[in-house]
Amino acid sequence: MSIWSLVLNASLVVQLVMLILLLASFLSWIMIFQRRRVFSDASKGLAVFEERFWSGVDLGHLFREVNQSPDPGNGAENIFRSGIKEFTRLTQQRNYDPDAVMEGIQRSMRVALAREEEKLDQHLPFLATVGSTSPYIGLFGTVWGIMNSFRGLANMHQATLASVAPGISEALVATAIGLFAAIPAVIAYNRFSSKSEGLLNRYETFADEFSSILHRRIHSAD
Repeated sequence: MSIWSLVLNASLVVQLVMLILLLASFLSWIMIFQRRRVFSDASKGLAVFEERFWSGVDLGHLFREVNQSPDPGNGAENIFRSGIKEFTRLTQQRNYDPDAVMEGIQRSMRVALAREEEKLDQHLPFLATVGSTSPYIGLFGTVWGIMNSFRGLANMHQATLASVAPGISEALVATAIGLFAAIPAVIAYNRFSSKSEGLLNRYETFADEFSSILHRRIHSAD
């Protein structure tokens, strides 16, 4: 008995369960590779932008550079852009209040940080759902298949292992496929959640440091 023959000979419900699990596994792998690229680009972009930021370049010159060739996937650059835009807009007003300017800058950067968090956490709930529910869906297919096997035994005068084994084997395939879908999804979810938390902490640190620089600039102008 090959795996393929077990799948073909399974009942319609078990086959439907297998199809759902294979589809969930296929989609989760697509999202795993997509998230991997997003986190890799975000980490590299953060390192490059921080190197430029702390190189002593003028903030106005840096702002013009990032505006000419913006990188939407660079979280630190997006936070910097939102902060400097708010700083420029508020300080152009007459008799501005430094505390109100700083409050506006920090609020703008918090909004940008929330958007970056949304980008990083995209598709992670789907991976968590696949990882947590796939074993149970596979178990449902297994239980259903075993029920059909024992129901078929009721019509036999003499039950043997050879008559029971095919039905139980095809039922257990559903559980195996459920684990096949769940394990990579759980590993990917835990890994990407950790990376997301690490990147967000670095973004928050950058926002705090940038806020301190703007705070000194505003009060030194007074």
